[in-house]
Amino acid sequence: MNFFKPKFWDKKQISFFSILLFPISLLIVVLNFFKRLLIKNKQSSIPVICVGNIYLGGTGKTPLCNKIFYILKEMNMNPAFIRKSYDDFEDEANLQKKIGPIYQHRKRFLAIEEARRNKMDVVILDDGFQDPSVKKDLSIICFDEKQWVGNGLVIPAGPLREDLSSLKRADCAFINGSKNISIEEQILKKNKKIKIFYTKAEAQNINEFKDKNVVAFAGIGNPNNFFNILKDHKINVLKEIKFPDHHKYSDKQLEELIQKKKGNNAILITTEKDYFRIKENFKEDINYLKIKVEIRNQNKFIEELKKII
Repeated sequence: MNFFKPKFWDKKQISFFSILLFPISLLIVVLNFFKRLLIKNKQSSIPVICVGNIYLGGTGKTPLCNKIFYILKEMNMNPAFIRKSYDDFEDEANLQKKIGPIYQHRKRFLAIEEARRNKMDVVILDDGFQDPSVKKDLSIICFDEKQWVGNGLVIPAGPLREDLSSLKRADCAFINGSKNISIEEQILKKNKKIKIFYTKAEAQNINEFKDKNVVAFAGIGNPNNFFNILKDHKINVLKEIKFPDHHKYSDKQLEELIQKKKGNNAILITTEKDYFRIKENFKEDINYLKIKVEIRNQNKFIEELKKII
């Protein structure tokens, strides 16, 4: 979804705009209820691990999918990624193609069946928590500790695709960030059986940018997470430039960014996901930060995986 998230979405106090949009949010809640009620779900003969979210963007969902892929490979499995086919989200798909096989279709279940026919023995459904047509063997829902659920309201009044009652359908909750007892209590209040894990984004090539002036830009769901990683590692960030999630960069915008780099005697850095949306002739002037997700108590999570494979 290519847009800037409204600032009032993440304010704890309910704003005038949230109140104004609340009737539309109620309608979406009702439509989601009937969607789950009326659509029949289908079960594949191979395990389906769904990694999704209810907060719109910036929860670390795709990096977690990539991490799970590597774990499954270490368990001698033959995994594949499953994505619904969207033209606007090809940046994420291209990034995952570097890691392993990916199957895409407008109907996720057909992509799963294609993977099965090609001898894949487990699939990772990147997004799809809200898709009732696919039976999931393990449902994971992702949150970011700093954003949590924003103002707690469903779009357009807030940043949620569904309210917290949807946690009843999840087996595991992954929180990107520091341990937060308050968040854990809210999750467990909705689902006492859910398993809670924490992830941390580790910068792989951060030393390349030490002692240098940096102009940073990003068009992802939560660009502040990217900027904060740089600042946490004491990188001298001169400018932070935000674009909408899944932004398609024009030649003019890229030329302007390169001029900012030259004017500040700096290097230009972005996310790996953004880098894949940039035309080849501009890439030599742009660096990207490589991120790897680490799961705390990974062995306990592996035990959850073993239950379904």
